[in-house]
Amino acid sequence: MLFEDTYKTIAEPAEGFYKDKGSKFISFIFPVSTENEAKTHLLKLRELHSKANHHVYAYRFGLDRMHYRLSDDGEPSGSSGRPILNTLYSKEITNILVVVVRYFGGTLLGIPGLINAYRSATEDALENAEIVVKHLVVIYELKFSYVQMNDVMRIIKEMELPVFEQNFEMECQMVVEVRTTLLERFITRCEKVEGLVIKLME
Repeated sequence: MLFEDTYKTIAEPAEGFYKDKGSKFISFIFPVSTENEAKTHLLKLRELHSKANHHVYAYRFGLDRMHYRLSDDGEPSGSSGRPILNTLYSKEITNILVVVVRYFGGTLLGIPGLINAYRSATEDALENAEIVVKHLVVIYELKFSYVQMNDVMRIIKEMELPVFEQNFEMECQMVVEVRTTLLERFITRCEKVEGLVIKLME
C-alpha cells in the first residue's frame, strides 16, 4: 500500500516490442514531469521513425486520473491510445509517456487485435524498465541568522529533510525538500523559530 504522497514511475527510458501478423509494434517509455517533455520525446520519435504508419501515445501525471493525454494517431478510435493508458492505470505508474510506433504488416488485426497489440507492447517496455517509488514534494527556501542555526538544523535532522543548497554567511540560507504529507508539521515547527523566514520555491 503506497502512502498518499507516494507514486510509482520509471527510473529511465526503456523499450519493448510486439509483433502480430507482420505488424511491428515498438514501444518507448520515458519518465516525464511536464507536457513539454512529453512533446519533445514524441517529436524526436516521429523524426526517428518517420516511415512508421502510426505513433500512438499516452501519458499521465500525478496521482489522480484527470491529468492525461492520449492519441490513436489514425488507428480506430479507442483501439490503441486507451489500452496504453489503461495499462498505466492498472500498473499504478504515473509521470510517464508511452509511445508505440507501428509498422503495418499488410494484414488488418481488427479492434481486439489492436487492443492486445498496444497493451502487450506497453507491458513489454514496462517489464524492461526499473520501477521506482517517489514522493510528492515541495521545495522551500529558509533564511535565518546564525543564532537560529541550531533550531533550524534540529528541524532538518529530526524531519530528515534533503538539503539542496546551503549558505552560512552573515545571513544563512538553505533550500530543502519537504514531502507533502509532512508540510503542515514542517510549517508549524518553522513558525516557532523566531526570525526564521520560509519561502515556497516555484
